[in-house]
Amino acid sequence: MAAATAGEGRIRVGIGGWTYEPWRGGNFYPAGLAAAKELAWASRRLTMIEVNGTYYSTQRPSSFARWRDETPEDFVFSLKAHRLATNRRVLAEAGPSIAHFVGSGITELRDKLGPIVWQLPPSKRFDAADLEAFVRLLPRERDGRALRHALEVRHDSFRCPEYLALARRHGIATVFTDSDDYPSMADVTGDFVYVRTMRTQASEPQGCSPAALAAVAASAQAWRSGAEPAGVPRVEPAVPAAAPRDVFLLFISAAKEKAPAAAMGVIAALGSASLSGGP
Repeated sequence: MAAATAGEGRIRVGIGGWTYEPWRGGNFYPAGLAAAKELAWASRRLTMIEVNGTYYSTQRPSSFARWRDETPEDFVFSLKAHRLATNRRVLAEAGPSIAHFVGSGITELRDKLGPIVWQLPPSKRFDAADLEAFVRLLPRERDGRALRHALEVRHDSFRCPEYLALARRHGIATVFTDSDDYPSMADVTGDFVYVRTMRTQASEPQGCSPAALAAVAASAQAWRSGAEPAGVPRVEPAVPAAAPRDVFLLFISAAKEKAPAAAMGVIAALGSASLSGGP
């Protein structure tokens, strides 16, 4: 699959993690596939994976290097930042935890390093001064590599123009969490779009109906082109068309056993041209 050239935008579609027992035995991984080969298998059927393990524990540089080497050239990992940086009463005091995470070897992924997701706890309310101090702590590069940041907010107080203006001012993307359990807002605040959809259903062979998969694919194409899709929840009206964007789309949680099927369904609906930035 060809990589997008500068300014075209790229759609990447995947799942959270790659180790999950219900994916084994023929559901996603072939029966008998060794656990050590699961990442290689998954990365040749999807175009990205969000690493959740980095949220719970510090990984070794050698682990990032191994993941890089086991995956295809155009594959990407997004990383969930360690919870010590985000699960705190005062975000402005997270500097040491942020520095520890960013310095833990993540740049060993090299060109496969995608966005870093900073997930706030559901109890964390919007506090403009504290949040602004926090986002000012997020480094824009490490070891000569640009870093992209996405903020996942989980308290309804963030559904306000003041938050959106703050995120846009600092170029921080807001995760569109497509769920009934958390604030669901698709307002674009950065130069890329990051979607975590929690809508898969165990009763659907592909996790979602064909119509739902087609709708997800159409939304991703709109975001990639610089436009905004209709029918998604927003705090403010859609912004005017902008430059093409990268889009990162994950099937997370819900009927997790169906997440790979849903991701592959969207990839099939998009086709290689849209995934690589073509018309």
